Amino acid sequence: RSITDPTKIAYYIAYAPAGATLNELIAVAGACWAIEECFQTAKGQCGLDDYQVRRYPGWHRHITLAMAAHAYLTALRAQ
Repeated sequence: RSITDPTKIAYYIAYAPAGATLNELIAVAGACWAIEECFQTAKGQCGLDDYQVRRYPGWHRHITLAMAAHAYLTALRAQ
């Protein structure tokens, strides 16, 4: 539930081992925001979504280079 809007309920489907604790599932659900923010940054700064290819090898090269550029920029920003 949202703290600001208690009537808003979020649902998650999780594939986890039978012994996974509720805290582990909550941590994974909370990580989705950081992952989405990472993809948005990669799209804006590195052109992750700017591909016009017809075949998998071209798409794979573009995505690989865009993600490498994003990793490099993130490492520079962390210094």
